[in-house]
Amino acid sequence: MLHRLAQLLSVVLHPLLVPTYLIAALTYSLPGELLPLSIDAGKQVLLRTWLITFWLPALLIWVLQRLGCISSVELYERRQRPLPLLIAAMAFGGAALHVGQLYQASSLAIMLAGVGLSVLLTLIISFFWKISAHGMGMGGAIGLFGALLLHARLPLAQAWLWLLLAVLLAAAVGWARLRLQAHTPAQVLAGLALGTGVSVFVCLYAWPAVVS
Repeated sequence: MLHRLAQLLSVVLHPLLVPTYLIAALTYSLPGELLPLSIDAGKQVLLRTWLITFWLPALLIWVLQRLGCISSVELYERRQRPLPLLIAAMAFGGAALHVGQLYQASSLAIMLAGVGLSVLLTLIISFFWKISAHGMGMGGAIGLFGALLLHARLPLAQAWLWLLLAVLLAAAVGWARLRLQAHTPAQVLAGLALGTGVSVFVCLYAWPAVVS
């Protein structure tokens, strides 16, 4: 039962899905100062981000598995991670350019670019050590909502709730990766630290120029 729960958490909170969840939260729940989008435009951004950052890399990684380039889409083997991570980073970069240019949603583009940077750093680290990509993804969520709390011009009541939710989900994902023996505690914590640090840095330094 616990093993299946860990598998479910790993799938539902896969790092390729986290940016879609974050954009949904920013578009439909959190303050609108960062998002000068209509409801229809917000739906289009959410759909296109989901397609570009989840389905496109997921399909390409599945093709790699079918071709025998990787043994599993779960990327258990550290040596097999660089190419899939490069595909994911390029997808996030492409989504950032697409959203920023087509919808003039600079804040979302900055967030997606930050995720892409985190994935690139994960790729580099993976040449030497198996850092947790799931931890990195959830760390990005914690960093985003933490940055919202530190952004003086934004109402912060809902951001506190989202930050708490992100921390709880990050803890659940960390437990799941340890339960599945996919990572060590150090690898999970390092992923969380990487995602959080990059997200806070990118958001705090870039967002003031967007909303000022």
